[in-house]
Amino acid sequence: MPSPTPSPTSPPAGAPTKGSKVVQTLDMTDQASTVGPPASLRHNRDFLKFWLGETVSLLGTQVTTLALPLTAINAFGATDEQVGLLRFLQLVPYLGLGMLFGVWVDRARRRPIMLAANLARMLLLALVPALYWTGALSMTPLMIIACAVGVASVLFDVSWMSYVPTLVRDPRHYVEASAKMGISSSAADIAGPGLAGALISAVTAPVALVVNAASYLVSLVSLLLIRTREPQPPAAERRHLRTELRDGLRWVIDSRILRWLAGIGFCCNFSMITVWTMFLLYGTRDLQLSSTILGGVFATASVGGLLGAVISRKVIQRFPIGRVYLVAQSALLLGPTLIVVAAGPRPLVVGLCALSFFTTYLGLGVAGVIIVSLRQAVTPQSMMGRMTAVFRTLLFGGGALGGLTAGLLTGAIGAKAALAVAATASAAVVIVLVASPVSRLRAFPAVVMAE
Repeated sequence: MPSPTPSPTSPPAGAPTKGSKVVQTLDMTDQASTVGPPASLRHNRDFLKFWLGETVSLLGTQVTTLALPLTAINAFGATDEQVGLLRFLQLVPYLGLGMLFGVWVDRARRRPIMLAANLARMLLLALVPALYWTGALSMTPLMIIACAVGVASVLFDVSWMSYVPTLVRDPRHYVEASAKMGISSSAADIAGPGLAGALISAVTAPVALVVNAASYLVSLVSLLLIRTREPQPPAAERRHLRTELRDGLRWVIDSRILRWLAGIGFCCNFSMITVWTMFLLYGTRDLQLSSTILGGVFATASVGGLLGAVISRKVIQRFPIGRVYLVAQSALLLGPTLIVVAAGPRPLVVGLCALSFFTTYLGLGVAGVIIVSLRQAVTPQSMMGRMTAVFRTLLFGGGALGGLTAGLLTGAIGAKAALAVAATASAAVVIVLVASPVSRLRAFPAVVMAE
């Protein structure tokens, strides 16, 4: 289906489309109309294995997301700035290593890389309770471990998004695969914080990290059980790191679709991590919420993310994807204003804060499916790792800067005032969102495939 904007599928100069590489475009709707509707991914056993392992892993990750800062706050009395720095160190590896890992991923098979990354994360997180039990845990090793886990997470994240098309195979299943992964992420958002809050209250934050270490073990086993043979990436005539980095960056910049998705995605991630970190400090110190209530707020709010992922396919089929993208991203960006206006009795304040996160994650659940499907549709497999790396660098780089900003701004002017600043800046991005060509798309562009 043609889009109302210039085609984003034309390969930029320097992209891997010369010589033995041939880039073809495949319109998903046209092919579906001639071949017939594809079978559901529920019959794809290897994708289901991967989906199960990643779902469990995401659940454990939610425990870590809450347990690490609460370990710093409760065990070591960390300041606002230290909590912000801890969040920054978890995400900053995406800024420095994302694109380098993307080049590596495009040169090798992805599954062995993911296995190594999950093994590293499992061992590193198991180290936190071990150090805690021996009395050797302090802020310094906690920050080092957080950063090391972030490095392994970069490697895994850059790999799995490039690996899924190998399991899915049929481009017409990209939206379904993205929706299923979005459902898993949202389900983990719902169950994870509540589980984390209960575990932290019962066994302390450091010990709760054992759950996440075990979740990575499940992911390891699921990857080992996959039988789909991943082809070895074709050897290029020459391999130059600088050239490959430039090609990946150019692929994103030269595509109107990708560069707008990346720019707005940076702003959205900055907003979400900033608000999340500020609210953690605000809820813990100003509202005096327990770990269980904090977990309950995040869990209840994240029902929106699950709902968004569940309804995304039907909504995309019924309405122009640009309009759906605009409404969903606007909900994400405007959600934080509810925290700022929350006032009155404490239960009402907590309820409005939960509604704020519900609205944000509802928008994220729908928009995420569109974003990932668009990225996969307009990028050939030979560029998938580098394209993903550029996005992860920008998205998680925005998150890293958001965490650092949250700690510094909260320490300077207080949590409530900092939340007001963050909500205002987030709402301002809606103006840019309206101008985006993605918001004017009627349907998905043609799928780019590399031979």
